Amino acid sequence: MLHSASNFLGAIVDVETTGFSPYRDEIVELCIVLFRINHDGLAVIEEEYTGLREPVNGINAAAARVNGIDWVDVQGRDLDHQRVTDLVRRADFIIAHNASFDRGFVTRLYPQIAGKHWYCSMSGIDWRSKGCPRRGLQDLLAWHGIKPDRSHRASDDVRATLELLNFCQGNGITYLNELLGKNKIRTKARD
Repeated sequence: MLHSASNFLGAIVDVETTGFSPYRDEIVELCIVLFRINHDGLAVIEEEYTGLREPVNGINAAAARVNGIDWVDVQGRDLDHQRVTDLVRRADFIIAHNASFDRGFVTRLYPQIAGKHWYCSMSGIDWRSKGCPRRGLQDLLAWHGIKPDRSHRASDDVRATLELLNFCQGNGITYLNELLGKNKIRTKARD
């Protein structure tokens, strides 16, 4: 059954990791923002979770230089697995900027998330046709005048992605609506 967008809960996910390989490297920070799409087609935050996690094999120095997360930040920390699982369960779909990267890491820790539909805000929007020379999140944010407090931190990147997706283009359509494809999402009726 087709539902209006306001009946959907979406999730935006971002991870910071010890490296690039979801098979060798690990998540050190995860943020999930659960959002509802309001009557104006804008994503409005319903709930947010951010957590740090101590990796088994330490933190790569190059990764620490990028995200600013060091051993002191994560030592003795773990994600609230129950909360993450609950947020993911409630989401009808998941969005990530460079979803193949985030999905690889997240599904390793939470295999049940693999069955969710993922949208990629990096490849799911034709940024070049809009004049954006590069598709990286920080490049797109700068192009649109969006200034996160910190770059390459999960919560700041998720909130900045949400702000970018809520950006209304000259044609009156938000990037979020373009990404999701108006009225194309199907789901079961909510409890």
